[in-house]
Amino acid sequence: MEAGSAETEQPLEMEVEEEEVAPIYKEPPKIKLLEESVVNRIAAGEVVQRPVSAVKELVENSLDADSTSISVVVKDGGLKLIQVSDDGHGIRYEDLPILCERHTTSKLSHFEDLQTIQSMGFRGEALASMTYVGHVTVTTIMKGQLHGYRATYRDGVMEQEPKPCAAVKGTQIMVENLFYNMIARRKTLQNSADDYPKIVDLLSRFAIHHINVSFSCRKHGAARADVHSVATSSRLDAIRSVYGVSVARNLIKIEAFDDESSSSVFKMEGFISNSNYIGKKITMVLFINNRLVECGALKRAVEIVYSATLPKASKPFIYMSIILPSEHVDVNVHPTKREVSLLHQEIIIEKIQSAVESRLRNSNECRTFQEQTVDASTSSLLATQKDSPKNRTPPSSQTPKSEKVPVHKMVRIDSLDPAGRLHAYLQATPSSQADKSSLASIRSAIRQRRNPRETADLTSVQELVNIIDSNYHSGLLDTIRNCTYIGMADEVFALIQHNTHLYLANVVNLSKELMYQQVLRRFAHFNAIQLSDPAPLADLLMLALKEEDLDAEGEENYDLKEKIAEMNIQLLKQKAEMLQEYFGIHIDTNGNLSRLPVILDQYTPDMDRVPEFVLCLGNDVDWDDEKICFQTIAAALGNFYAMHPPLLPNPSGEGLQFYKRRVSSNCHQAGGGSSKDADDAAVESEYDDELLADAENAWAHREWSIQHILFPSMRLFFKPLTSMASNGTFVASLEKLYKIFERC
Repeated sequence: MEAGSAETEQPLEMEVEEEEVAPIYKEPPKIKLLEESVVNRIAAGEVVQRPVSAVKELVENSLDADSTSISVVVKDGGLKLIQVSDDGHGIRYEDLPILCERHTTSKLSHFEDLQTIQSMGFRGEALASMTYVGHVTVTTIMKGQLHGYRATYRDGVMEQEPKPCAAVKGTQIMVENLFYNMIARRKTLQNSADDYPKIVDLLSRFAIHHINVSFSCRKHGAARADVHSVATSSRLDAIRSVYGVSVARNLIKIEAFDDESSSSVFKMEGFISNSNYIGKKITMVLFINNRLVECGALKRAVEIVYSATLPKASKPFIYMSIILPSEHVDVNVHPTKREVSLLHQEIIIEKIQSAVESRLRNSNECRTFQEQTVDASTSSLLATQKDSPKNRTPPSSQTPKSEKVPVHKMVRIDSLDPAGRLHAYLQATPSSQADKSSLASIRSAIRQRRNPRETADLTSVQELVNIIDSNYHSGLLDTIRNCTYIGMADEVFALIQHNTHLYLANVVNLSKELMYQQVLRRFAHFNAIQLSDPAPLADLLMLALKEEDLDAEGEENYDLKEKIAEMNIQLLKQKAEMLQEYFGIHIDTNGNLSRLPVILDQYTPDMDRVPEFVLCLGNDVDWDDEKICFQTIAAALGNFYAMHPPLLPNPSGEGLQFYKRRVSSNCHQAGGGSSKDADDAAVESEYDDELLADAENAWAHREWSIQHILFPSMRLFFKPLTSMASNGTFVASLEKLYKIFERC
């Protein structure tokens, strides 16, 4: 039975093994055309990869608009808010409807234009991409327009007609709630490191290349900017301003070029760090045809040279600007334009590498060490005390030679023994004026690190501050701290909004009082504005005296002015130490004014008013009474730094007539024609373009300073006096006008 059953089961097993499963046939997926909204969102994710990508695109747009000032404000690393403001040429009203559509641009018309492109942008994708991943608001005004326009965009489309609004010359673009519809990316960015340091680094790189443009970057709500550069003519000054003195003083200039058209044509200039520079990581700032890019091959080549030539300084700081013919650069190789492709790239890199190596080998022949001057008399006294029998240590109590000392406690010399210090071998020299100024600068630097609120240790200064703190108008304080700046109503009054009220505020009075209060609160703790050329007090005082008495002429009058000027010079030279110590006003022994204080960060006073200020210091200050002396000096500084209208007439009004050229007329004959005809013939319709441009810049800069420096500073520091409610500083509360303004 068992054998039979086994035989019957075997064929069944064979049948199971031979049975095959039929394959399942799958049809290939159908190719379909994606919806335009999906395509645009995917493309936007490539162009705007992070908040720093959006900032880079917006700043490059501002540079393309010939801006001279670019300001960036960031909130929550750029996810909540990115605001880029410039003073460029603005955007045409008729271009606003298509501004944020994909592939709309003013930079090129044909593909061949890419070969000669000079602008930063060219695809017309950046703004469109931002509208697909964020909420974009654009405010712009062009030169000559009475008001600006504000428009909002979403998914590449303008949501409604542009609204008229108050605006400052140029364009402001706000991107809010970035990646609000890309949940995964937003969570990734929120969980990763904040993008703000990357944005600061980006603005720093732009600032040291575009030295004719002022840059600032700060967090939303912060009083101080983390990047602040002003237009300058020196690249090294720009690097010093942005990256600090420790970097700038250890840089050497480098140049390389090739003008052989058969191989490669390029010109490179820049700065590289020397053997004294020690960095934690390599910093390479590279611009090719004024475009901020990265080049891994060039970076590796330079790093190899440093590792071989200066092993201890193998993490260098490098700034290079390479200029090539436009047709030798392909800019359209990366979604964010971070990289470019170069013709003859290997040859160019090889020649730059050779130039860097040659420069480093030449600079490595000598090194510079920072030296601190030490008083030799103190060292001698310590040495005498050390060697006296009274202070000698008995031999039995000395540490035996066999005793081991922990490595981290080993020292080369006794910390109290001057014989082992370098300065003990230096010949003692009499202290010079340079030593005193160096010591004064060190003291000043230490003093600046202290809390300004603890600096008014003089009773007289504290009393002046207490007068301000006990005599302010609470209603005006609330208005100032919660107002919105709308614009300038005329040369003196600004229009501000608080709740449902509009006020006319006298910016000259407000800025004068703010500066006065800041002088007292920053007493003896000022940073310095260094004058490029020291100004002789004699010239300044004579200029001020002539302006005061334009009608008086004659040798006697001139002699009198010279005597007045000489008396003031002697007085100010006597008080120079006090002016430097307490107010940051530096007057050297030769009677030259070389430094002025920084009263508000990012603000420089109108230098045309320096003569008036110097004369005021000599004539109006009561030097006998301490409290009155400090009060009058602070008032003089407040008047000097106040935001007065520029001395040149406003070219946007009737003052334009001032800039017409006057030429001699050959049209009228002697004895013929009326005097009116002669005057008309003497006035030509053309304008003095250079003087007109200076005036326009001065007035535009003043208005920018009022909006971006004065009012933000008043919200933080200012306490309006009670008298300002009735002395014309605030003219009226115009609630009815506000309702009309709101409808507009």
